Amino acid sequence: MTKLTALQVKNTTKPGMFHDGGGLYLQVSKAGGKSWVYRYFSDGKSHDHGLGSFKVLTLAEAREAAQHCRKLRAQGLDPIEAKQKRRVDARLEVAKTITFKTCTEQFLDAHEVSWKNNRHRSKWGRSLELYAYPTLGDLPVGQIDANLVFNAIDPIWRTKNETASRVRGRIETVLDWAKVRGYRAGENPARWKGNLFHLLPARDKIKKVNHLKSLPYAELPKFWEDLSKRSTPASILLRFTILTAARTGDVRFAVWSEIDFENKIWTIPSERMKGGKEHRVPLSPEAVKILKEQKKKRINDFIFPGPAKDKAFSENAMLTVLKDMGYKGTITVHGFRSSFKVWASEMTDYPNEVSEFALAHVQGNKVQEAYKRTDLLEKRIPLMEDFSAYCLSKLKSNIN
Repeated sequence: MTKLTALQVKNTTKPGMFHDGGGLYLQVSKAGGKSWVYRYFSDGKSHDHGLGSFKVLTLAEAREAAQHCRKLRAQGLDPIEAKQKRRVDARLEVAKTITFKTCTEQFLDAHEVSWKNNRHRSKWGRSLELYAYPTLGDLPVGQIDANLVFNAIDPIWRTKNETASRVRGRIETVLDWAKVRGYRAGENPARWKGNLFHLLPARDKIKKVNHLKSLPYAELPKFWEDLSKRSTPASILLRFTILTAARTGDVRFAVWSEIDFENKIWTIPSERMKGGKEHRVPLSPEAVKILKEQKKKRINDFIFPGPAKDKAFSENAMLTVLKDMGYKGTITVHGFRSSFKVWASEMTDYPNEVSEFALAHVQGNKVQEAYKRTDLLEKRIPLMEDFSAYCLSKLKSNIN
């Protein structure tokens, strides 16, 4: 013990490990840097535990640090593990002041580039703001347990189960992120298995599957005839939505730069698609006609501009048209995609994968393997033209 002197420590420049005794070494690097190391053996292996720089710790202070390590070893503790635990404990102390709301905001910012669009990010954060913040928002993230998560989602678990399930998953994601950042420790209390599974009834026990109501395809020609008598902006939007079998959000936020009039193609960018992949829609003559009429009235970038300045139509605009036509609560706009699918399956000979691509459905592995190099656009062109002709069939027959 105490083999080194303060003068030796100061003057030593030769690279190597210089033993002071009791496991304490002065380590001199090839670059000339000096630091203190406590070396010990555990499980038959040598371990070097860094104590600090020579510029920070004097020889006497390094000896005190080494003595602390020896005491830990005498208690059966590992000095390196003890140091790591102290760091974790220190981070957890800091975490006592970091709230769930702050963590959510930091998580959203950290994943800025991964959101499909601002609307997706807004919905993600808004759901937590509405349903999680009242219970969890101002609490230190490290103190959130299963009972608190239960208190947050139990009020809507039976009445808004789909929403509640999403909120639970988003709480779980934020808490996982907080753990990785060192703001909390232990198991994730928002996890379903082993946690909330024991506190809440399973979704399949309380949720009734209600498919979005669709118009029987046989009634489409008559419906189109009635719809064509309406010339409001929202009714024109509904016509285009039906003809393209697109999702309502994709149509509502469509802009002119997505339209290729020469090739009669509407290209929906990946960031607006549910599957996150660009989708090309072949435009039937009737769909092109609608677009040309809209272009004459162009006032901004939206193909179907809403009543509010520089904004798209609201989600309820087309539902209002259906309500005015006497279909309140009986069919939905999204249901026309089902009408299209059933029509294609029962009234045409087009292969199933062609109509699936038309609906931009994510394909199964076998289909992906067979058609991964194409979106079957050429086969979808006549499909969409036939569907358009079917929708207009009663209207055309009356004119003739």
